[in-house]
Amino acid sequence: MVDKIQQAINSSNNAAVRQIQSARQPQRQNPTPSANVPAFDELLKQKLAQPSSVKLSAHAQKRIQARNIPFGAEEAARLDRAVEKAANKGSRESLILMDDLALVVSVKNRVVITAVDAKNRKEDVFTNIDSVVLS
Repeated sequence: MVDKIQQAINSSNNAAVRQIQSARQPQRQNPTPSANVPAFDELLKQKLAQPSSVKLSAHAQKRIQARNIPFGAEEAARLDRAVEKAANKGSRESLILMDDLALVVSVKNRVVITAVDAKNRKEDVFTNIDSVVLS
């Protein structure tokens, strides 16, 4: 009878020791990415392929078209970077100068309010802006 009690105690102690040891061992995480999660290079390619996140207002579009201002993918990328810089500094309305082009941008809404090239600037006064970004 004492042997059976001793075996039960030992068995119980062994189970408790195994529980404690398994709790101490860190859980191993699977280093392989999930099939549903794209790899970093895939995400980067997707982001680079996306058009600029800065939109042109109807007014700005009219100004760009009427004045034959060249505004392609390269300019859109530069504008996007400039708006991001302004946003990081807490700007709300920014004047972004790119070569001979001046753009007034609502940084919060990521919308170009107006666009003026060097030939069409009259008074060269911009109001209601809180920052200037040279891009």
